[in-house]
Amino acid sequence: MDKILIIGAGGQIGTELTVYLRNIYGSNNVIASDIRATLHPELMEGGPFIRMDAMDSRQVYQVIQKEKVDQVYFLAAILSAVCEKNPEMAWDINMGCLNSVLRIANELKFKMFVPSSIGAFGDSTPKRKTPQLTIQRPNSIYGVTKVAGELLCDYYHARYGIDVRGLRFPGIISNLVPPGGGTTDYAVDIYHKALRCQRYTCYLRGDTYLDMMYMPDALKAAATLMEAGHDKLRFHNAYNVSAMSFCPEMIAASIRKHIPAFTLDFAIDPVRQCIADSWPDSMDDSAAREDWGWSPEYDLDMMSKDMITVLRERFRRKEHEEAELLS
Repeated sequence: MDKILIIGAGGQIGTELTVYLRNIYGSNNVIASDIRATLHPELMEGGPFIRMDAMDSRQVYQVIQKEKVDQVYFLAAILSAVCEKNPEMAWDINMGCLNSVLRIANELKFKMFVPSSIGAFGDSTPKRKTPQLTIQRPNSIYGVTKVAGELLCDYYHARYGIDVRGLRFPGIISNLVPPGGGTTDYAVDIYHKALRCQRYTCYLRGDTYLDMMYMPDALKAAATLMEAGHDKLRFHNAYNVSAMSFCPEMIAASIRKHIPAFTLDFAIDPVRQCIADSWPDSMDDSAAREDWGWSPEYDLDMMSKDMITVLRERFRRKEHEEAELLS
């Protein structure tokens, strides 16, 4: 079995990806690492954990060398809306850390997964069925770091033969990890508010379409790409992957099938609305489907049913535990 290190395991994708990969490769073969000392219990208790600062390249090198790591999932990054508040920090973390790990990969020779995003596109990109190869001129510093990251990975692959692979993820919706400062995070928070107070105030316009994906599909996509034969990959890095495209009004209608009293209103955030308007409505992921068999399992209504079922049970258990503590 390969030994896998996840850098940035405490984030939205990393928390669930760690558990997912441990189920495939065995708990002891998947090392979670993050700068935070305390993370989700499943992540901390289900296998090895190392507290590590991704900006400390010496520490990263020592961990990878000592643990004889075969694969690195590089997930350390700041998300879109947070990036706009501190562009310098966004560049240092999103690009500086990636460059360090790529240099280490050139010396120690391990396979890498580096996620990109729909944020790598901009106003001049075709909005519908955005092609695999198209113009990329993003409007946000987050998008700039994603495009630069894609190009840097391409360079290390072409120049040094590093096996580095990646996906342009759409907005990812999780039933486990709370929102973390992304432009698409409304599509997570809306389910929490629907169950807790049957109302949500959205920071995007009701007709703002964005490409989205439920977390189980995102995890499957990452693992499937990393297992694909090298000779099958035309692009290696930054494959478009898509599952569904919807706007806030559509997700609200889907929620009302389970919570009829749910209401949606709006308080537009100009920064996040500007970012969302520059991103694709939908991506053409035919290259991923043809090259390594990508196919999503969840559509909007299937996701809504699962999100509401899982969250409702989790809230019920929490309320029961709190009631027992008070009794």
